[in-house]
Amino acid sequence: MSTDQPSGPDQPNGTDRPSGRKASVGDKKLTIAALVIMNMVAVISLRGLPAEAEYGLSSIFYYVFAAVFFLVPVSLVAAELATGWPEKGGVFRWVGEAFGSRLAFLAMAMLFIEVTIWFPTALTFGAVALAYTGPDKGLDAQISGKRFFVLGVVLVVYWIATFLAFRGVRSFAKVAKWGGIIGTIVPAGILIVLGFAYVIAGNTPKIDTRWGELVPDFNNFSNVVLAASIFLFYAGMEMNAIHVKEVKNASRNYPIAIGIAALGTVAIFVLGTLAIAFVVPHADINLTQSLLTAYDDMFDWAGIGWAAPIVAVALAVGVLAGIVTWVGGPSSGLLVVAKAGYLPRFFQATNKNGMATHIMYIQAGMVTFLSTLFVVLPSVQAAYQILSQLTVILYLIMYLLMFASAIHLRYSQPNRPRPYRIPGGAVGMWIVAGAGFIGALIAFVLSFIPPSQISIGSSGVYVGLLMGLTVLFVALPLWVYAVRKPHWRDPDTEFAPFTWQTEGHHPGLPSTSRATTGELLAESPESGT
Repeated sequence: MSTDQPSGPDQPNGTDRPSGRKASVGDKKLTIAALVIMNMVAVISLRGLPAEAEYGLSSIFYYVFAAVFFLVPVSLVAAELATGWPEKGGVFRWVGEAFGSRLAFLAMAMLFIEVTIWFPTALTFGAVALAYTGPDKGLDAQISGKRFFVLGVVLVVYWIATFLAFRGVRSFAKVAKWGGIIGTIVPAGILIVLGFAYVIAGNTPKIDTRWGELVPDFNNFSNVVLAASIFLFYAGMEMNAIHVKEVKNASRNYPIAIGIAALGTVAIFVLGTLAIAFVVPHADINLTQSLLTAYDDMFDWAGIGWAAPIVAVALAVGVLAGIVTWVGGPSSGLLVVAKAGYLPRFFQATNKNGMATHIMYIQAGMVTFLSTLFVVLPSVQAAYQILSQLTVILYLIMYLLMFASAIHLRYSQPNRPRPYRIPGGAVGMWIVAGAGFIGALIAFVLSFIPPSQISIGSSGVYVGLLMGLTVLFVALPLWVYAVRKPHWRDPDTEFAPFTWQTEGHHPGLPSTSRATTGELLAESPESGT
């Protein structure tokens, strides 16, 4: 999940998409190249590369596996769902159409909570980057490992970002755009070029480069555990699925664009990870510091050590700019769901810029609470790993529901107009969405197992925290849904009823209608939620 190019308040990672419309003849169509760039920028982030550098050449296997069983399925499934049900709601609507509003609310809550928990991990990377802007590298490394320093940076920056987000998306849209270029694209190019130049120049890489190392050691089960987090690297591709309606000859060109974007994304992740593994010894790899250490070593080797603080600042700018926009994005998606009657009126408060102020304050409170875990766990790295794994677990719950919904809707609403449809009929859907579901399920199970490569203190505490927090965050939205009240619904909500509500039956029952939601509402104007 990219920290540098979020989807923005109107499209928070697929949670609040604008209503679809038919393109007119004069509308400008997206080219394959444009769609490729949009998808790559939306997904690529550098902060997680050290986690996979632990595996050396075998990291290639994990990246390819996650791409085949997650990245491509997410992209194609989201394209079909976004074009078939383009009304506001995104994942909430897709799951609700298939399984009803209870599980839809759970999926939306998982996305919102996951993003909230993700903030401390992303800002931890930004805090470490800031620490490495000093002239003394030894002192920089010591400061970056100080828990109270990291906690202070996380809280100060997040609360500043929250107040900036209150001003609305236009106030920081340009910052987010340029932050993605300055903080991700440019540093990624530098990392890859210098990392491979280091080896080409005759230096001995710090990993075993024999071909046999490409295949992981499956006898050592712990090697697979840390790699489960790689699935979240590819999260976010679904947020651009709505643009499939703007692609000329979408049934042909969209899969081509997705294939190219997937290959490009995998290439950058693989080459960037190997660049770190080439330069940083395995024993010195640290999840929060190794990327900066790799830049330091590469710049020293190239004789341009003065550039290290500049790249550190660039990385920090990329993270911080992304945080500002992500603060407002998911909260706006939850606001749409709240006004549809699924959260009390308190959560529906907005300011003059249309930003969900009360939701954002609650989100900031959750970030503050979770960030304090940094001062009670044995190390910043352990806290980073626990929070990172928790984001994976919650996000994967949402994706499991999304894949299952796509399969179910092929049977419950077979005639629904879908401008883009996964080829191969029901078999094609089962293969694509089934692969995504199985891959996500495997990663979900592995995410609870402590990695042996990282000092996380007590394994029991680690597993207990993950399981306890997962149960808490799943139970909370289910409880809220169970106690919801009719008066919570805003009469001016823009959220259209689900198809099964409009037709007056229960979710999951087969519908033979060939009409879109708009057409159904026109036929039954009194339908409501």
